[in-house]
Parts: sequence; C-alpha cells; structure tokens
Amino acid sequence: MLKPPKDIPTMAELRQQIDRIDRDLVALLALRQAHVDRAIELKPGEGLPARIETRVQDVLDKVEAQAREAGFTPDLARRMWALMVEEMIAREERVLGSDEENGD
Repeated sequence: MLKPPKDIPTMAELRQQIDRIDRDLVALLALRQAHVDRAIELKPGEGLPARIETRVQDVLDKVEAQAREAGFTPDLARRMWALMVEEMIAREERVLGSDEENGD
C-alpha cells in the first residue's frame, strides 16, 4: 500500500514508492495500448478512421478536468496525453492508414 508522501520519512523510501508508482503507470499505459490495439481491430468493421478529432478533443478535455480535480497540473496532463494520443493514432494509422491516404 502506498503511503501519503507526507508520511514518508526518508528519501530512500520515497524513491522506492516513486519507482512503484512508475511501474504501476507503465502497466496501466500498456493496458491502454492493448485497448488501442483492439480498436485497430474493431474500427474497420465499424467504418471508423484512425483519427477521430472529436474523440481526441473529448479525451484531452476529460483528462484536463480530471487532473484539475486530482490536484495534478492540468496543462501538463493535457500535453502528456496529447503526446500519447498522437502516438497511439500513429500506431493505428500504420495499420489502418490515415484519412489523407484514404482520400478524406
């Protein structure tokens, strides 16, 4: 179980906890990527392109709001997610092609 940061008495213990959080974040990001990979399988059957701009903006807006509520810097969260989302769309486009390649 993670301790609140204020309850951690030493840098060594704080670093251990940060390392654990990093492992957990990587595991969650891998799970997110697996969901994107499933989207790559589902989108063609539903006639959906890799990039759906309204979905991108919705995800970024939600993350920014959730970050604000959680006490995480909203602008930083939005920039981090924007990078991740763009990389995931590029992953999809390598398989599905881009709207430009499809003549859209």
